[in-house]
Amino acid sequence: MILFPNAKINLGLYITEKRTDGFHNLTSCFYPVPWSDILEITPSDIFEFSTSGLSISGALETNLCCRAFMLLKEAYAIPSVHIHLHKVIPMGAGLGGGSSDAAYTLMGLRDLFQLPLSNEDLIPFAQKLGSDCAFFLTNQAQMGTEKGDVLQPFELNLSGKFLIMIYPNFGISTHEAYAGIKPKKALKNWEKKLLKPIETWKETISNDFEKSLFPSYPQLAEIKHELYALGATYAAMSGSGSTIFGIFDEEVKQPENWKAFQTWSGILP
Repeated sequence: MILFPNAKINLGLYITEKRTDGFHNLTSCFYPVPWSDILEITPSDIFEFSTSGLSISGALETNLCCRAFMLLKEAYAIPSVHIHLHKVIPMGAGLGGGSSDAAYTLMGLRDLFQLPLSNEDLIPFAQKLGSDCAFFLTNQAQMGTEKGDVLQPFELNLSGKFLIMIYPNFGISTHEAYAGIKPKKALKNWEKKLLKPIETWKETISNDFEKSLFPSYPQLAEIKHELYALGATYAAMSGSGSTIFGIFDEEVKQPENWKAFQTWSGILP
């Protein structure tokens, strides 16, 4: 079984409160994008996990794909498998790649072993793996609140828009990103601004992490400026960084200096 776990971008992101459990409450619109990893799951006599593509830091047994398998095995006594992850989505990029890999592992194992579980039934497992993991079980525009794991469908369609995502070859850890954040209440009903023409978002929609991270990483602010200079109707950081994306009405040619970065561009489905 071969699956293609995709990434996400955040359209607006506001950190609203520090929680007693050490996490933060937020509000953001998650939107799926086609920058994808490749995940293969096959039956095996013993459990194996292997990787290729981009190097993955940390012990393999702590990888979210492995943890997803262990969660379902504990609940349903599923047989062993070999999971191979070809990593394409950069890490520490604010694109949710690890969470997507975990969500697709849950769905792949469910389908492989014909478990009587809907995607909705998988949500409690996903929530144990990561705050935005549950989003990838639905893979449609969703408004996220609390830790980002309380989701409601949001009627937003960017189909036909041209998207550029730029990862400047360095990641930003969650710890570093949140260290500079000062939570504050988001504007009431801010999400209604997303239903206005995209051309208005530049003045009305923002990502709180830009305020704290751009001074430390001026290259990110420069990329955002270049996207607007190229004709983007909206540009922003995704999640807690470091990917900057731009939404365009039509396809554009990327500047030569971006060839040194990891990028994805294409028409949104």
